[in-house]
Amino acid sequence: MLKRWNRAAVVVATGLMIVVSGNPASAAVDKGAKTQDLIMSVRGAGPYRIGATLQRLTAAGLVVDPAPIPGCDGIIVAGATGVWAGNILLTFRSNRLRVIETATDAVRSRSGAMVGMSFAELEQIYGRRGHLIHNSAGRVGYVVRVGNRAELFTDHPFRSGVGAFQVGPHRLLVRQFLLGGC
Repeated sequence: MLKRWNRAAVVVATGLMIVVSGNPASAAVDKGAKTQDLIMSVRGAGPYRIGATLQRLTAAGLVVDPAPIPGCDGIIVAGATGVWAGNILLTFRSNRLRVIETATDAVRSRSGAMVGMSFAELEQIYGRRGHLIHNSAGRVGYVVRVGNRAELFTDHPFRSGVGAFQVGPHRLLVRQFLLGGC
């Protein structure tokens, strides 16, 4: 459980670094997010493809503020640039992009699902393609499997409905949600 809290602290810290960094890419977050259609799927988000290397994305100027997660060997979180800055968090395992996460309603799935919706709305959108899951901490998630990858919508700790939307390998997302840890 401690590792899960470490991840949350790094996510919050990284988000704060992106917002206050003065990075020109992050300065355009609000404008870009409102004028562009930001779609995230099991393949990735914009130029951020699941499986891409941290080195390639960094060399292309697509990654800011990479930071290791304390206690989680080989895991690095980073922010995005351009219209994606402040809208997604990138998680790399063994230098490969494995999970993309958002906690904003500026990003939606190809089916139109996004943060802020109720789980009933997700069930209307996905029907039999998705299902609810619950972990031992009482949290609720809604998972939509697509091959060996998935979209995972998780609850918000303070209000009802979806608080986060993640894409990545099905096994990894579900295991982290159900068991916590890295």
